[in-house]
Formats: sequence, structure tokens, C-alpha cells
Amino acid sequence: MKDFYLEIKHIDKNSKARYGILHTPHGDVEVPMFMPVGTLATVKTLSPEEVKSLGSGVILANTYHLSLRPGEDIVQKAGGLHKFMNYDGPILTDSGGFQVFSLQKNRKITEEGVIFRSHLNGDKLFFTPESVIEIEEKLGADIIMSFDECIPYPAKEKYAKESVERTLRWAKRGLEAHKREDQALFGIVQGGEFPELRKHCAEELAKMDFPGYSIGGTSIGEPKDVFSKMVDYSVDYLPVDKPRYLMGVGSIDYILEGIEKGVDMFDCVLPTRIARHGALMTSKGRVNIRDAKWKEDFSPLDDECDCYTCKNYTKAYLRHLYVADEAFGKRLLSIHNVRFLIKMMEEARKAIQEDRFLEFKEETLRKYNSKRGF
Repeated sequence: MKDFYLEIKHIDKNSKARYGILHTPHGDVEVPMFMPVGTLATVKTLSPEEVKSLGSGVILANTYHLSLRPGEDIVQKAGGLHKFMNYDGPILTDSGGFQVFSLQKNRKITEEGVIFRSHLNGDKLFFTPESVIEIEEKLGADIIMSFDECIPYPAKEKYAKESVERTLRWAKRGLEAHKREDQALFGIVQGGEFPELRKHCAEELAKMDFPGYSIGGTSIGEPKDVFSKMVDYSVDYLPVDKPRYLMGVGSIDYILEGIEKGVDMFDCVLPTRIARHGALMTSKGRVNIRDAKWKEDFSPLDDECDCYTCKNYTKAYLRHLYVADEAFGKRLLSIHNVRFLIKMMEEARKAIQEDRFLEFKEETLRKYNSKRGF
């Protein structure tokens, strides 16, 4: 599709980190980037206007959950996700492949697709590569994902191999079913911790010539060294000129690791989820706002942050809102965490352009490791 492509502007001289512009039908965004997650067509507690003001490029929404409520037909009648949720920037929808992993107690995998039991009411659902594409086309996001199987960690190599082959067959079926020319369909690399399976999956997907590629099956409980190898085993065999998306990764160390290896896109519910539990990412390390020591601290949450929360409110006030279980507090904490990660990506992009990404990574991690970081 002519309206979707990655323009690589610079590659860091000392790593594989790359800076570029991702062109989409709903605007151009800089990469590497972090995508806030709006599972049900909303980033929890935040308005689309607030998310946009934080510097967000792409917002992610969840195909499985939106198919259950309000249903893809209603979203389509509203004019698609952009009009339905009033977000004029690019939107990405996943395929439900993660739910194959997360809802494994309520699903059955067959060659044709996956039978689910709705987590809401127990109704029987049947997702196939073709039906998922149909749902995603009705939702109308700029970037959509192939249906795949995200296997658990650890998994036996025999099962992982069978899963990869099925994921490849599903990717081909989804590609053949995809008709909308204004949507970019990504293939998803699976293969667990096994290098030959990751290589095989990436190479076979590359032959199918998707507009972009995702790396799946990571950050699901595996040790960090295994995560790092999984990414290596995948990235090295993907096309250089296509966007690379590392799915479900939102911790500072994992994001920076991914950028160093040449990944362009990241998403996770982490910043908003931990914010609702009082945990904040700051330039001085992790802050638990519920701690009593902040009760009379009238300084900003983070004096290096430019977000609305840090410009206008103190740690004492934020702690008061959290302890009182006020919804406004959850909003303010979420605003900070989302902006913090987006700002980190802005700084990473600048470091890449100046060929100092590794120094930036080391300095950033040093700050967070001084206290228990994320």
C-alpha cells in the first residue's frame, strides 16, 4: 500500500538502533515509538485528546475485546475506530493471538482456528484467520495483525515447531483474505526460545512480503537473557526496510534492549496499569506514591518531566488522591507514566540521530537501577 511505508533516516553507528518516519493513512509518526494501549477503544482514564497531547503517535486497540463489546459492526457503522473513539492519529489493532495465550483455560486450538469461551458470559466464539481479518477490516485501523498462536514459556520444541507451522499457514490465509488497501497487515514471528524456529518463521513471513512485521511470544515470563535472544533470533531475518514491532513490551530496560537491536515499535498496558496501583516511572527511579514519606512532600513528582501532572501537582497531593481512591488521581498518574515513556522515546530518537544511543541507554538504565526500576 502506497500510503504506508517506513522511511529510515539514520542508523546509529554503534548499534542497530534506527530512526525513521512511519508513513500511514492517518499521519506520519517518528520511530522508535511507544504506543499506548486502548484495549476497548480508550486508554484507561485518559481522553484521546489527552493521549495526543502527550506526544502519542499510534494507539493500540484489541480485536478480541472489541468484537465482544460493542461489536465490530457497531464500530463500522460509526465510521470505524477513528471516528468512534475520536482519535485522528494512526490506530493499530492486534488479532486476538495474545488471547490464545492469556485465555488458554477457555479455548481450544484447531487447524481451522480457535474456539474461545467468552470471558464475559461464557458464549462460544470461533476465531479463524479469515474471520479475524474481517473483524479488523470493519474496525478500520491503519495497522492490523495476522492471527497467530502465542505459545507459553517454557514450551517443548516439538510443540513450538507445530505452532510455528500453523501460525505460518494462518498468516498466509489471513493475507489472502485481506482486501482493504488502506490497512497495513503485519505478519507475526513466533517460535518461542528456539533460534531455528524463529529464523524459519521470520524468513517464511518475509517471503510473503507483508508491509510490516511483529515479534510475538516475548515478555510472557521468560528470563531477560531468553527475551534478548528471542528478539535477536527474529530481527536478524526480517527485511531492513519494513517496520518491526515488538509486541507487549513496556518496561524501560526491555524497550531500550529492543531499540538497540533495531526494533521500531512497542506497546504495553504497563504504564497505565501500574499507575492505577500507585507506581510511577521517574527520572530518579521508581516512586510508589502510596508511601507515607510523600505525605508532606510538596515538590513535583519528577522535576525533569514536562507532563501536565508534574507541572501542576505535588507528590503530597497525588498521594492524597491515591489514598482517597479518587479517579482524578488515577488520571494524573496515568498521564505521567504515558508521557514518561513517550518522552524517553523522543530522547532515544535524538540519541540515535547523534550516534550516541548506547550511551543514552546506559545512562537511562543507571538512573532506574539506582532504585528498583522497571
